[in-house]
Amino acid sequence: MSQTEAEVRGDSGVVAARLVADRIIDVPDFPQPGVVFKDLMPLFADGDAFREVVDGIVAYHGRDSFDVVVGIEARGFVVAAAIAYATGVGVVPVRKAGKLPRPAFAASYALEYGEATLEVHEDAFTAGHRVLVVDDVLATGGTAAATLDLVDRAGGTLAGFTVLVELSFLGGRERLAPCPVHALLTL
Repeated sequence: MSQTEAEVRGDSGVVAARLVADRIIDVPDFPQPGVVFKDLMPLFADGDAFREVVDGIVAYHGRDSFDVVVGIEARGFVVAAAIAYATGVGVVPVRKAGKLPRPAFAASYALEYGEATLEVHEDAFTAGHRVLVVDDVLATGGTAAATLDLVDRAGGTLAGFTVLVELSFLGGRERLAPCPVHALLTL
């Protein structure tokens, strides 16, 4: 990335933001022309950096502030599983339509380059389960809003929402208000 130290920012400070920023590869025109895909695979492949990211998310929210972690398909699964393992809690996937084998709640939404539907099992949470939702990128907020709706409909109580990267120019944080958003890197 070409950002200077002064330009790198995030809700957990400059060090965490730089850790993420230095491990993103911008892929132009993917998945369609005009979209710049934020490839986080270099971050996931760097064991030390990924551990720091996971530890930072856990420290931010507090080890005992959630009972289960929700990961949003697909890269959110990677982050959610690591956080769940680090804290000894369970992980629940929010999947694309048609991927879950049992009865599921569904939420459709528009995203920055099309439309999609997400699902979560109807029995994913027990009443009052405190749920930490994590994903890789917050763009327009459509995916996140649909996921938060699914958590609520399935009986979970939102404990927090974290993304690795927030594309602030697309207004996702504002769309999710009053839900607090924790972003390690804000672009």
